[in-house]
Amino acid sequence: MPPFTVQPTPNPNSLKFTAADQPFIESGMGAFASAAEAEGDPLGAPLFALGGVHNVLVLPGFVTVTKRPDADWNDLLPRIEAILTQHLAA
Repeated sequence: MPPFTVQPTPNPNSLKFTAADQPFIESGMGAFASAAEAEGDPLGAPLFALGGVHNVLVLPGFVTVTKRPDADWNDLLPRIEAILTQHLAA
């Protein structure tokens, strides 16, 4: 079981990921609207590398991933979970 939970948002193209006792980042916020904006970010860059990702918002308590309307959650979700799990284990 991943060390986080997945919650829907009012936007059907966005999912919110929260981790129980671990922050995704120490402080601040990362907001990325493109792979170019996320370049070099340890969480944003690999999420955009999946393809189909439209936007990533990273705060200490949660990550919200917004997919492109033509992308499929069934394809993206396990790969997003793998990236987040690896990130939290680091």
